[in-house]
Amino acid sequence: MQKTDISVGKPDIFNEEKSDWELLKPLGVKPDDELWNKYTKRLAQVKRIRDYLYVMQVLDGSLSYEEVAEIFVRVNSLGAKLRGSDLALAQITARWRNSLGLFEEFGEECETESQFTIDTGLLVRAIVVFATGQCLFRVVNGISLESLQKAWEEAKEGIRFALDFLRANAGIEDESLLSSPFLVLLPAYYAFRKRERLTEDEGKDLLRWFYIAHARGHYSRGSSEGLLNADLALVRAGASPARLVDQLEQQFGRLSVTASDFSGRGVQSPLFSMAYLALKKRGAQDWWNGLALSLSRQGRTHLIQYHHIFPKSRLPNLGYEKAEINEIANMAFISAKVNRAISNKPPADYFPSIIKDRGLSALTAQLIPEDPALWKLEAFREFLRARRDMLVEAVNEMLG
Repeated sequence: MQKTDISVGKPDIFNEEKSDWELLKPLGVKPDDELWNKYTKRLAQVKRIRDYLYVMQVLDGSLSYEEVAEIFVRVNSLGAKLRGSDLALAQITARWRNSLGLFEEFGEECETESQFTIDTGLLVRAIVVFATGQCLFRVVNGISLESLQKAWEEAKEGIRFALDFLRANAGIEDESLLSSPFLVLLPAYYAFRKRERLTEDEGKDLLRWFYIAHARGHYSRGSSEGLLNADLALVRAGASPARLVDQLEQQFGRLSVTASDFSGRGVQSPLFSMAYLALKKRGAQDWWNGLALSLSRQGRTHLIQYHHIFPKSRLPNLGYEKAEINEIANMAFISAKVNRAISNKPPADYFPSIIKDRGLSALTAQLIPEDPALWKLEAFREFLRARRDMLVEAVNEMLG
């Protein structure tokens, strides 16, 4: 039976004199339809809105905008769970009229010129960082308006440098490749402290710090604010990027990755985007048209997608687990057109045609093991082990 859109006809749900039958009859839904119970339950949920108690605080009209914002912050700190950035933004805009428009304008600049979507909350945190040298929102109310405005101008320049650094030096094309948006703030603040005059060694070490911090999920943990504060404190004290790398080694014990780090890890792992960056650096190309890997291609058929080298629809029946089927080592990066053309064919069936059309390098650049014996469905686990080792070597090369 075709589903019916319950919004058609805009029935008066809150009219107490109308029954469910009267509301659903014009939509063609009858009591014996399979959708009857589903829609009547939804109607009941909507009607219960009338029973919800809303608290309304009426404030005196003589209060200033800043006083209203302060009341808003105090009420919401114990009530609805708002983000810390929301409360900090309320405090800033209370004293700095039209500042939200400035933040949104700069966000559009980042989107247009750098293809990075920067959340307003990150911009607010950047203001705190540049004004105070630390990242906690609780100090916002103590920052003067003049300091806020000065920090905003400095933060914009720092973020512009950071985005250019990430794109040009690290190969990060947009924010989707970052394990944490905090990874923008540290390079921004360091560049500001150095007046954007980095030596060759500082540039290399800052890049190494970024790759390690991203790959190891430095800011993706529960204590991310504390970790960022510790890093900012080092920068304030004049520490070099090499010292920041030492700090990472103290945190993780080792800086390199191993095959076990890839085992069972999928697209949610920071190593997924590190694998993409490593393959891109090796000159990996699309298997259809030979275009280099890029997230900024035009046209839906040219957009880069991740592709299960061994089709996930054919592996469960052979006893393979979901985690290993969706593992990074079973992923290649190709265009949507190739992905559809391959469909659910096993690699033993479609790899030969790729080699014929584009040469063996089309596979080796994506770190595909060359041994045809590993392309068979029954050799899937052996394929994963071999490709894990290849990915580990490529990623560790990037980590320095």
